[in-house]
Amino acid sequence: MTGMIDLLSRRLCLLGAFATASLLLCKQQAHAQSARMPFEQWVEKFRARAKARGISDATYDRVMKPLKPDTRVFALQRAQPEFQEETWQYLNRRVSDWRMITGKERITEHGPLLTRIEQDYGVDRYILLALWGVESAYGDPMVQQNYMRPVFPALAALAWGEPRRRVYWEKELLNALVVVERGWSTPAEMRGSWAGAMGHTQWMPEVWLNVGLDYDKDGRVSPFGSPADALASSARYLVNRGKYRRGEHWGYEVRAAGQGSSNSSRTYAAWQSAGVTRANGTAFPQPQATAKLWGPVRGGPAFLLGPNFYAVRSYNPSMNYTLAITHLSDRLRGDGPFVQQFPGGERTPTLPELKELQQRLTAAGFDTGGVDGRIGNDTMVAVRNYQRKVGLEPADGYAGVKVLMRLRQGP
Repeated sequence: MTGMIDLLSRRLCLLGAFATASLLLCKQQAHAQSARMPFEQWVEKFRARAKARGISDATYDRVMKPLKPDTRVFALQRAQPEFQEETWQYLNRRVSDWRMITGKERITEHGPLLTRIEQDYGVDRYILLALWGVESAYGDPMVQQNYMRPVFPALAALAWGEPRRRVYWEKELLNALVVVERGWSTPAEMRGSWAGAMGHTQWMPEVWLNVGLDYDKDGRVSPFGSPADALASSARYLVNRGKYRRGEHWGYEVRAAGQGSSNSSRTYAAWQSAGVTRANGTAFPQPQATAKLWGPVRGGPAFLLGPNFYAVRSYNPSMNYTLAITHLSDRLRGDGPFVQQFPGGERTPTLPELKELQQRLTAAGFDTGGVDGRIGNDTMVAVRNYQRKVGLEPADGYAGVKVLMRLRQGP
């Protein structure tokens, strides 16, 4: 799960931003191979660890003997993000028109499943839907095909040659082997991020084994295929590890003039008495529930965050990630955008606007990799190169309204 992997890995994998410098890659390959014994020798030595976890020789040989380590992971692990995003840009790209439109289609398609999970675990269906949308674009096969890699070569490389967290990677490699031993999956099916997160809601092998559920009763636990196991298991994760509370909202956008972020937890009624009110002017539905005050950016929107915000944060320790999930959940529910603007921010472009932006960029000689209204690494690179050519500052690769308006003016 994303709580076990840094935010960079998630962004790199889902957007395809595999910015690997060849020099860095060579250095990391050399470091890995000099840090321990040759890979083939290490594989044989590691067999004893696998046996101790109940892995048969047949399974071990099938998975590990033909394996070549994916040494690209060393560069990916240390790569710096190619694009620096402001908070409002981060939110706009994840709470996108495409995710809202597609998410509402998924509600119709999987409504009975979401209702059942909500009844069984108490996790708001829209939170689960938003998590699914951000983690894998609702299980989009193109994400799986284009941006995911076989996890065994990646995990084996990390377990063999990454010294800082070797114990962690060894455990996750063993966990992945147990998944195969149980017959839940195959090495060919187990494709994911460079760090080993897989499927609809991006499970690490440890989560697959310890939190995963056979919710669709097909005889195996799987984050692939039908989303039933993935969504129900992620709900279970939020409850068991995040302490999600049934029936409580994650929090609310508020007006909090003169008040900064606070680690103190008070009731909504107490916050209202202190002058903190909902940004849309309505009352707090559960005045005796508790929340903390948070302002992501000085001069921007403020929020009261309840325990369920932090339950979602257990999935990924980024505050911006969690705000994107919770805000997308509200938009899927039918709520509007934030009332208050982020400093320097733009509104979220619509799907037709993003398609037009991609069309115009491509016509101007900046390849976006297609015209689908979904902003991945190709479009971000194209935007940044266009910004540099025409002198738009900052040249940050953000595909927004400002860039579209400039494109409409012509060369």
